Amino acid sequence: MTIRQTRFTLAALAGLALLGACGSGDAPAAPEASETATVLDNGMTVTEVVDARQTHLKAVGKAFKTISDNLKAGEPDMAAIQAAAASVPTETADMGYWFPEGSGPASGVKTDALPAIWENKADLDSKIADFQAAAATLASTAEAGDIAAISEAFNATGATCKSCHETYRADD
Repeated sequence: MTIRQTRFTLAALAGLALLGACGSGDAPAAPEASETATVLDNGMTVTEVVDARQTHLKAVGKAFKTISDNLKAGEPDMAAIQAAAASVPTETADMGYWFPEGSGPASGVKTDALPAIWENKADLDSKIADFQAAAATLASTAEAGDIAAISEAFNATGATCKSCHETYRADD
């Protein structure tokens, strides 16, 4: 297991522990025993992988909402924009490991990831690289503090999200 995979695994397990501790009434139904018993090549179960990627992607969505809301505000909170923009590359650093073989809808675990991900992994990997580059640009642009430039970088980053979602995500 690489360092990135180890970090992803640790982050996933920490996220799962945090979610479990929250006791939210919105928790999904318990997966079937066969779902939790299936261990993937990365050492995680399908449920753990899907939960981890959803946790990270929800954090990215929250960061995007913070940035978007502030860009629309009359007096944007630059510190909030900068913190949110900086979190995106951190949250997605291991994104290339989020879609191991066997973690799609055929596993029986609820996911919006479409089978096309595993049918054209090279394209997905290219889209992930584009997103990560755009997210890094957004973070550095936000750090500089120019609202117009941040807006442009935010739109470019959002376009990379959209290009992936259009092909590889259901329920959009």
